Amino acid sequence: MTLTHEMQIPANIQQKTIDSQVILFDTNHFSTATPTLFSGEYWQTKGAITGQAQGRGTTYFFQHNNDEYVLRHYRRGGLIGKVLNDQYLYTGLAQSRAWQEFKLLQYMQSLGLACPTPAAASLNRNALYYRADIISTRIPNALDLHHILLERSLTADVWQTIGQAIAKFHHHQIYHHDLNIHNIMLDAKHKAWLIDFDKCGVKQGDNWKTSNMARLKRSFEKEQQLTNNHWEIADWQLLMSAYRDTIEAQKAK
Repeated sequence: MTLTHEMQIPANIQQKTIDSQVILFDTNHFSTATPTLFSGEYWQTKGAITGQAQGRGTTYFFQHNNDEYVLRHYRRGGLIGKVLNDQYLYTGLAQSRAWQEFKLLQYMQSLGLACPTPAAASLNRNALYYRADIISTRIPNALDLHHILLERSLTADVWQTIGQAIAKFHHHQIYHHDLNIHNIMLDAKHKAWLIDFDKCGVKQGDNWKTSNMARLKRSFEKEQQLTNNHWEIADWQLLMSAYRDTIEAQKAK
């Protein structure tokens, strides 16, 4: 979903082309851009890998200049993913998955929303198709709700905090394509964050917000059935009550 809000490009955001690869990067995080930035093997040789996560592919966590980052390679899901895997039809740099997510993260940061900071993105074009990667900051001392709920329940005020956080994104018309308990994080201070904004964007109107929250509820229900975690329907009611109150409060401003 295309980001319709135009932002002035900060001086620290640079773009560099190396052969068939185009790199967008923030000089506050990387002084220069090279293809090796987007290689998990490169960070492994430097002894910088601090962890990994498995999904459609391997997501790498690495340390650079005392900060932690997340390196994610874009991969397709569903049946088409079995054929094309990580290839996308090229229709222009601005329309690529990596550039869209990088710009959206920038925009949400400018609004003060709790999301990762984009550090670099890469697009490697081959004829009609491209492959892409993105690097963002890692949220310090944070776990996703899925893993937290496997271990313990959350207090009422934390559920309210989560509802309030989602409402702030929705107030600014930020549509999260895959809003689920894996993409909501809590840090050590119980601040709620949203992550993984691939295929997300600014979406006008309000009708989509109801279905977005319904998707999140199904995510809680599914994981509770699969793992018998510490989520209960009363938790959802707390979350939704705080969500609605925050939406109304934002409208009243």
